[in-house]
Amino acid sequence: MAIALRRALISSRHISFALRTASLHSHHYLSYLISSSSNNTHQSASANSILNFPVTRFVLFESPRGFAKGRKQQINEDEDEEELEDDDGDTEEDANLGASIKAASITQMESAVDALSRELAKLRTGRASVGMLDHIMVEHYGVKTPLNRMAAVSVLDPKTLSVTPYDPNALKELEKAIISSPLGLNPKSDSQRLVVPIPPMTKEHIQAVCKVVAKSSEHVKQSIRRARQKALDAIKKAVPKKKDKDKACSSISEDDAKRLEKEIDDVTKKFIKTAEDMCKAKEKEITVG
Repeated sequence: MAIALRRALISSRHISFALRTASLHSHHYLSYLISSSSNNTHQSASANSILNFPVTRFVLFESPRGFAKGRKQQINEDEDEEELEDDDGDTEEDANLGASIKAASITQMESAVDALSRELAKLRTGRASVGMLDHIMVEHYGVKTPLNRMAAVSVLDPKTLSVTPYDPNALKELEKAIISSPLGLNPKSDSQRLVVPIPPMTKEHIQAVCKVVAKSSEHVKQSIRRARQKALDAIKKAVPKKKDKDKACSSISEDDAKRLEKEIDDVTKKFIKTAEDMCKAKEKEITVG
């Protein structure tokens, strides 16, 4: 840009010199006309008016200094427009940064609640449930596979499960895996499927399972709080310090940070309540049967 500006200034000097030269020639020529046509009053007045025209104003306007001033003004206007565009881009980038932090925390909290749901489904209660056999691994042809991938599990009644293998040849392996599990179940073969009665739970067993539920509840709450703290740390890091406010980088304003922190806290409370409700429902299922 500096080279282009320098070339423009040189060109303007050449133009100014040419205009000044032309003005001088015109001045001499008009003087000659005045002297040669002094008997013609109208021509003299016209010539004098042209001669007295402030040519210097035109020359000064086209001078290098005037061109430089105009060029400087244009550059300043371009810079102002670029700053406005940068401000709009920064605002949009800040909004995207805050949204990404919040979305990441929600994803982590959802994963923690999903993991809790899978853990609770594994626990045996006094009632039959489809998910209580999902964690059982079945060894078939030397490969360990989750039971729910090898058989269809359904509830015949509140105290009985039905396990129908996709491969009839795997019936024996399924029966062995269920008996070996810590659930204390004793399935019976019924033609092409297994019938699994759910025995009543003893008082000691109920207490033990409730302790597992409480432990799982505490673990998921810790996971949710870790996701919250990670989001708050990211927000704090994105808020520029006083000495770094002039630096061009992705950041969040203090007002947006406070608003985002409140939203993260609200989401955290929501997920913790969801986890607590799930655990209370499971405890009720265990104790009531």
